[in-house]
Amino acid sequence: MNHLMRWLHVIPIVFLVGCDRNTVFAEKHDFPNGIWVFDNQAKFDFEITDTDRSYNILVHVRNSGKYSYQNIYLQYYLEDEEGKLISKELKNIQLFNAKTGVPVGTGLGDVYDVERSFLKDYTFGAAGKYSFRIDQFMRQDSLPGILAVGLRIQYSE
Repeated sequence: MNHLMRWLHVIPIVFLVGCDRNTVFAEKHDFPNGIWVFDNQAKFDFEITDTDRSYNILVHVRNSGKYSYQNIYLQYYLEDEEGKLISKELKNIQLFNAKTGVPVGTGLGDVYDVERSFLKDYTFGAAGKYSFRIDQFMRQDSLPGILAVGLRIQYSE
C-alpha cells in the first residue's frame, strides 16, 4: 500500500511536466504525516532566463477527505535572488463545495488535487534566481489533511 501511495504522489508531477512543453518549473513540498504545521513554510527556488516572455504561476494543493475546512488561505511571497519582495498576496482556495461538501479538485480514493493560478501573464524584470514561498494562513496552527503543496511555472500562451 505504501508503494502505491508513493506512486500516487509522483504521477501528477510527471504527468504535468511530461505532457506540457510550456512548463518551466514544477515541484512539490510534502508535509510530514499529512499535516501542514504553520511554521513549515513551502519554499521553491527557480531560475528565469527568458524575460521576454510572460509566465503563469500556479499553486497546487493536495488534500485528503480528512481536511476539516472547505477552503484554505495561503499567503505567497515572490522574491528575487537578493531577497527583495516582488509580490505578496493572500489567496483563498476552495477545496470542497460549500453547500455539498464534495471535493472541488480531481482525485483518486481519498486524495484530491486542486491547482489555481496565483499570477497570470507575469513578466519577470530580470533574469536570475527567484524564490516563491507559501505559508498556510489559517486560524488553526496545524492542518491535518493537507498532504502537499506545489508550484508550477509555465509560459503564458
